[in-house]
Amino acid sequence: MFIKPTLFCSAVLLLALGSAHAQSLDDLKRDAATNGDVLTYGMGYNNQRYSSLKQINKGNASKLHPVWAYSLNNSQSQESQPIIYQGVMYVTTHNTTVAINPVTGKQIWKQEFDLPQDVFKMACCGILNRGVAIYDGKLFRATLDAHIVAMDAKTGKQLWKSKAADYQNGQAMTSAPLIANGVVITGIAGGEYGTRGFIDGWDPETGKKLWRFYTTAAPDQKGGDTWPGDTHLKGGAPTWLTGAYDPELDLVYWGTGNGGPWNPNVRKGDNLYINSVVAFRPKTGELVWHYQFSPNDPYDYDSTEVGMLVDMKIAGKDRKVLTQANRNGFMYVLDRASGELLAANPYVKVNWADRIDLKTGRPVHSEMDKKARAGEDVEIFPSVLGGKNWSPMSWNPQTGLAYANTLNISWPYQLSKPEYKRGEWYVGVNYRGVNMPKDEPHGFLSALDPMTGKSKWQMAWPGQPSMAGTLSTAGGLVFTGAATGEFIAVDAENGKKLYEFQTSSGIIGLPVTFVQDGKQYVSVVSGSGGVWALLGDERMSQVPAGGSVWTFAVE
Repeated sequence: MFIKPTLFCSAVLLLALGSAHAQSLDDLKRDAATNGDVLTYGMGYNNQRYSSLKQINKGNASKLHPVWAYSLNNSQSQESQPIIYQGVMYVTTHNTTVAINPVTGKQIWKQEFDLPQDVFKMACCGILNRGVAIYDGKLFRATLDAHIVAMDAKTGKQLWKSKAADYQNGQAMTSAPLIANGVVITGIAGGEYGTRGFIDGWDPETGKKLWRFYTTAAPDQKGGDTWPGDTHLKGGAPTWLTGAYDPELDLVYWGTGNGGPWNPNVRKGDNLYINSVVAFRPKTGELVWHYQFSPNDPYDYDSTEVGMLVDMKIAGKDRKVLTQANRNGFMYVLDRASGELLAANPYVKVNWADRIDLKTGRPVHSEMDKKARAGEDVEIFPSVLGGKNWSPMSWNPQTGLAYANTLNISWPYQLSKPEYKRGEWYVGVNYRGVNMPKDEPHGFLSALDPMTGKSKWQMAWPGQPSMAGTLSTAGGLVFTGAATGEFIAVDAENGKKLYEFQTSSGIIGLPVTFVQDGKQYVSVVSGSGGVWALLGDERMSQVPAGGSVWTFAVE
């Protein structure tokens, strides 16, 4: 149930909102090329998180300073990406949506809604929301109790609300929707709860469900023979992060997560379409191609962070590719029209596979992997957190590098017998946390070559690894944040830190940049939590909770 919105609007702001034209599909397509607005998750359908702005650059980044901070009045995890349109910024928490003046930080409106209390003990991993989509004068957001909501962008008034799943089964919705070819597209979380993943397409005007694509194949579907018996019904393959879209090919790319349970012996086979990228038509949900990164995955190597759509020259030819730094420790380059594998190389330490066979596209399993599948107690690299966790990387076409927060962590792995109980974890692994190296950094900000997986440079995070996203700009900068709250700008060429500011909590959000009234700003949401906080690292107890939005500029 929605509560009456609280309005703090000046006459000027109301006039601006009233005169703004509704966002068209062409506006969304142009998002990556526009400077004043941020209309899509990923700062463009290509998910590159790159801006051509260079008013803030390597020469003046040291003069950055915060120009405003807005309290979200929320002590939960903050992973939202701001959306900005015609002088209004939209940010979400797990139970609010707020509209803010991006120049002053003043609240325009705030909309709260109630959630059932038992939802908080089921949502994995963290009580959070990652943002809104905007289209045709409406905002679209998901809720932890597995609903999709449409709101009036001017006022926050609810226009419709549709149910995607029963949250009491362990399914939740946390990611920002994607608008592609006039369809609202959403995913689902809950791969650890014995659920069946899916992707939905919705009518933006009415909230009617247009189609559903299940990400575990049934016996009568293509790929159904990769699941024994009825194991696909509890097979996982969650879809809890936002996809990317190529309007020219009219293909949406969406990542899928782990198989359920984690114990692979329960579901012997490739288990399509777990740990895959699926490419489909947005109007119908029709699958065009797929690529599976980790068949029969035992290690929770989610592929939900779909990666970036990049145009690059490979072997002297211009190629349109999708590149992903997978949680399994390999960096992949795929032809995004066909799914053909072009490159796959480790970007962190890997011991579950020796390599990826470029001809078959399949991993060549190691002796360590064979021991793990036989039930031995072994140490696996990378850990359950992956070589890179959920947070998106960014791309800089000037350097030809991807910038990602990577992890140097392993985990003790041993199979156990899974037992399904509705609304409870269903993993079949003796989970004992992760192993963090004592004398080495746990994580790095890495500048990665997609074709080789090698880092041109790495900036070690002291103590705590970062789970924040990155932003790249034509000013030669990479922006990101630390688990302990520092917001930083580094030189994209060499990783030298050029600016640092301590925000009020840890940063696990996604920075964006934009221009208002001729001035460039950079914004990020601060608020500790998420999967890293759930691991119980005692040093995180020194980082206060509390969500806020911080915006920076150079005078």
